[in-house]
Amino acid sequence: MPASRRQFLAQCTAAAATAAAAPAFAQAAPAARRFDPQPQGWRSFEVTTRVDLAPLQGATQVWIPLPSLDTDWQRTLTHGFTSNGQARIAEDGREGARMLVVAFTPGQSQPFAEVTSRVATQNRAVDWSRRTGATESADTLRFYTRATALLPTDGIVRETALKATQGARTDVQKVRAIYDWVVANTYREPKVRGCGEGDIATLLETGDLGGKCADLNALFVGLCRAVGVPARDVYGLRLAPSAFGYKELGGNPASLKGAQHCRAEVWLAGHGWVAMDPADVAKVMRLETPAWIKTVQDPVVAPVNKALFGGWEGNWMAYNTAHDLKLPGARGEPLGFFMYPMAENAQGRFDPYAPDDFKYQITAREITG
Repeated sequence: MPASRRQFLAQCTAAAATAAAAPAFAQAAPAARRFDPQPQGWRSFEVTTRVDLAPLQGATQVWIPLPSLDTDWQRTLTHGFTSNGQARIAEDGREGARMLVVAFTPGQSQPFAEVTSRVATQNRAVDWSRRTGATESADTLRFYTRATALLPTDGIVRETALKATQGARTDVQKVRAIYDWVVANTYREPKVRGCGEGDIATLLETGDLGGKCADLNALFVGLCRAVGVPARDVYGLRLAPSAFGYKELGGNPASLKGAQHCRAEVWLAGHGWVAMDPADVAKVMRLETPAWIKTVQDPVVAPVNKALFGGWEGNWMAYNTAHDLKLPGARGEPLGFFMYPMAENAQGRFDPYAPDDFKYQITAREITG
């Protein structure tokens, strides 16, 4: 285990012990909340990402993720960009992840890149009482049961999946059991950088199941794949506040840096690709109220836990579903997932979370009329 991970776990253990010893304080019971996103028409957004680099040390490349999906819940419409480097839109041929790729020559003054995309989104909610005629190719379904670098499907992952789904016979029952297991056994850890690493084997081996969306939803996806249910992570960005008043389930369109959010989908015969998001249940439990909510029966959590098994709100756009992504022209290792702007020079890959070296801003504007 990396030293940084060991140190983090030690800090979390100490923090948990301190919290357990602290006296409880009285708090009024929260009122029941409503969270019931249903498809009610399309919303259109214009999303702009701008990257500004510090003075360059040698040739530098930048990769900015672009919305890439066209589905029954998202339409990717247009992309436009400007830069003082050599810029082009590229696509990963394996999973269709699109990106703006920009090459800067040494000595470029005030290097920048800006890209604006237009997308349309809508709410999702599966009707469990009605079967659809949705189809998917056998090759595609096999693709979404494969193991990846961060999502192994053997060893402790498969052992955990088999225990979680014991007694489940259908794929719907298996997915329900895994969703409930993830909600019951994981938790949101605010100290994790970004959206997490998505290293699900390490999560299970350490027994510390705290993380963020790229950890918890990756665990859900990996467990589903380990028992043969096609599943995939969907990497994206929150664009606007939640229409249901949940502060943790929306974004501030004036500044979306840090609004990246990973969701999940599973393939279920008779229903097609179905939306899932157990990580947002954990986020609401941990952060929506001043006190950490510990039960899904809580009136704040219950409607979210119910709706996110089969649905999500359309105030979010998807970038891609890519894993093990080799960035075009990159020297560094493939990315486990691609949800943040990335940059690289001869000295190596930049840290997308380090604002002194790698500045970017993301904004969104809803288009009406």
